[in-house]
This record gives sequence, C-alpha cells and structure tokens, in this order.
Amino acid sequence: MRAAVGALDAVEAQDHTLAGPHGPLPVRLYRRQTPAAAQPGPALVWAHGGGFAYGDLEMAEADWVARSLAARGIPVVSVDYRLAPPFEALDAADLHQGEPETGVRFPVPGEELAAAFDWTRAQAVEIGADPERISLGGASAGANLAAGVVLTRLARTTGDDDEHPAQPLPAHLLLAYPTLHAVQPPTPADLRALLDADPEADRFGPEPVRRMYENYLGRPAEDAPVAAVPGTADVAQLAGHPPTTLATGEVDELRVSAETYAESLRQAGVDVDLRMVPGVRHGHLNRPHEGPAAAQAAQQTIEQFAARLLRTP
Repeated sequence: MRAAVGALDAVEAQDHTLAGPHGPLPVRLYRRQTPAAAQPGPALVWAHGGGFAYGDLEMAEADWVARSLAARGIPVVSVDYRLAPPFEALDAADLHQGEPETGVRFPVPGEELAAAFDWTRAQAVEIGADPERISLGGASAGANLAAGVVLTRLARTTGDDDEHPAQPLPAHLLLAYPTLHAVQPPTPADLRALLDADPEADRFGPEPVRRMYENYLGRPAEDAPVAAVPGTADVAQLAGHPPTTLATGEVDELRVSAETYAESLRQAGVDVDLRMVPGVRHGHLNRPHEGPAAAQAAQQTIEQFAARLLRTP
C-alpha cells in the first residue's frame, strides 16, 4: 500500500474558505488526480498538532500526511483552525504561531474542526466520498481536538446536553501521538529510562503539559471540561464511541496518555487499534524527510491509518 513519491505529486490540493462558527475557516482538500472510483469511499477530516498554539497547513504533519493518504485514494480535508496564544513553555521550533492578541481558547478550535467535519459530510458526493464513511483525526493537540469533538457529540446523542440537538459522529477516529490529559498519567519506569537516555525527547513532563493546557483553556487545568481533556472521560461518557485507531512513539512521554485512553475505550466496548512505533520521539509524522528511519516510521503510521479507513465500515 506504500505510495511512491510520484504518487504524492499527483495529489491535487484545493484551498477553500468555509463560513465557520467563529469567522472564515480555511481548509485544504486533497484528492488523487485519477478518475473517480466506481463506489464512493472513505474520507478524512484532519487536524495538525502544535500544542494548540502553533502549526499550519504547510507543516508535514498536515500537508505530507494529507497527500500520503490522498495518494492511497482517501480524500483529506486539512483544517487550519484558530490557534491559542503562543507561550514559552513549549519549544515549537520554526512552527507557525498564532498572534498573542488574536489567540483563542477552548472550545473555539474544536468547534471549527466540527464545522469542517459537517462541511465534508455535506460535500461528500462532490469529493467522491460516502457521507457515512467520513472519519475524523489529528496529531498531538489536533488529536485532542478530534477526540473532543466526538465526546461533545456523544453527550448530545445520549441526551446529556439538552441545549443542542444530536449531530452525526465520524465513522472512525484516528489519533496520532495524542495528548488527552492536562494532568499526565504516571510515566512507567521503562519509558522514563528511554527519556533519560534521550534528553531531547524529554519535552512533555507534567508541568510543561499542564502549562500548555492552561494556556489553551485560559483557566486552571482542574477546571477543564471533559471535551478539553478527553482522557478523563468515563465509561458512560464513551458509550457509542466510534472505532478508534491510535499511533504512538516509543520515546514520547505523551504515549501514556494514549495508552490510558485506549484502555478506557476498551472498557467501554470500543473497537481499538493501538500501535507503538519503536524508537521514535513525539511527532514522527512531522519528520518524514529526516532520513530513511524517519520516513519508515512515518510511513508505518500512514499505512496503519489508511488500512483502517479503507476497510471502514
């Protein structure tokens, strides 16, 4: 299923601006430049990461991921959601950052992702997709947003939210090295040893993660609603959750968040596929061009995601 470099070049990218819930919302639609399939298939709405405060549609975690999946026949809508204010606790390297005076807080980014999901369902026939096979996903903080959209909609489906009508759920949820807890679960000894041996990977301890969330929330982490910290959802709140695929990196402290969430989903009877890529740090989908090993790690997760989407339902 591996897509060659030439196949990525054959993917068409079209920019659209949606009438989002908080103003104009840029998205980018990726499709393979080949005749439409005889039967409509899956599509994915995707959110990049960046600690809620950084990132854009040009980063590999957005563009390369979308092209790689589109090259395999899966249209992707990549969402340029509004960002929280930048903050010093996160080393974002050269990632695009939001403006301090225009930064947003929870729940704005998730509401924008939800709006892009609804737009994609409405446009499904136009893009060659089945509206019942539209999935949702993201990387790191983007994965948090995707999981939060699902929990918000589950609450409306079950009647726990009397102010909003029920809304459609994604066919599947894809989470790449997600952050799902503002207060990190304990780090196991084997992971602690890996991080101690690779100090550059040791970036997501409890305090930096807490500050990241409090910057996004604009309030103490303890006051966060479950949609902002999906890892705290209980079994009842996860009832009816769509099948979920998670990919983590071995040398990433955030993988305990994904592992904890995966176990909660299993206890709720959800179909879960959790896989760890050996030897990689956080954010491997943003580093596919950093040598053969990095490319292999990123391709491994793309193939995991594509295989799951192509067999949905």
